[in-house]
Amino acid sequence: MADEDVDFLPGDGPTSGISVTLSAGTLQAIRERVGKRGVSAYLEKAAQRQIERDNLDELIADFDEVYGPADPEAVAAKRARLTGGASNAGAAA
Repeated sequence: MADEDVDFLPGDGPTSGISVTLSAGTLQAIRERVGKRGVSAYLEKAAQRQIERDNLDELIADFDEVYGPADPEAVAAKRARLTGGASNAGAAA
């Protein structure tokens, strides 16, 4: 059975080599962080994070379609509570 016939989750399954084109500045920044031998692993993790973000964006869009957009004041209050911002002044510690 070929790998194309199997559904793998991001990060699972065998590795496969591909060609990727990056701007010189992006590649330089990656190599400065991880060295020449860490580029593939870095790009794998970056791709996994982007897939997670895309999935989350789709989930939020679906939620908004069903329930409408989130109340900006409620979002700001929850953000302040999570980050210890000024809107948290009246909350118990």
